Amino acid sequence: MIHMEYYLIVSTIMMFAGIYGFVTRRNLLAMLISVELILNSVDINFVVFNRFLFPEHLEGFFFTLFAIGISAAETAVAIAIIINIYRNIRNIKVKSLHEMKW
Repeated sequence: MIHMEYYLIVSTIMMFAGIYGFVTRRNLLAMLISVELILNSVDINFVVFNRFLFPEHLEGFFFTLFAIGISAAETAVAIAIIINIYRNIRNIKVKSLHEMKW
């Protein structure tokens, strides 16, 4: 059986990779992928804590399924917005978004 700490280490690495990618990237799609990494690390934490703390209950699994559904909806909306931005200004860099204000 794999210890809880290994899952938490993987989740922490995913969380910091997502945060680093979100802060350093200037492309909207790369930032969206970074947000998905952060959400996946949260899902891993839900399942791990449920499995090791309350093995007879399924709340962590239901939270994870709910979070996956929310992240899928968020991704669909974000990709639709990115496609609309690309159609208007032909670029998906963050610095070029100031043109859409006016």
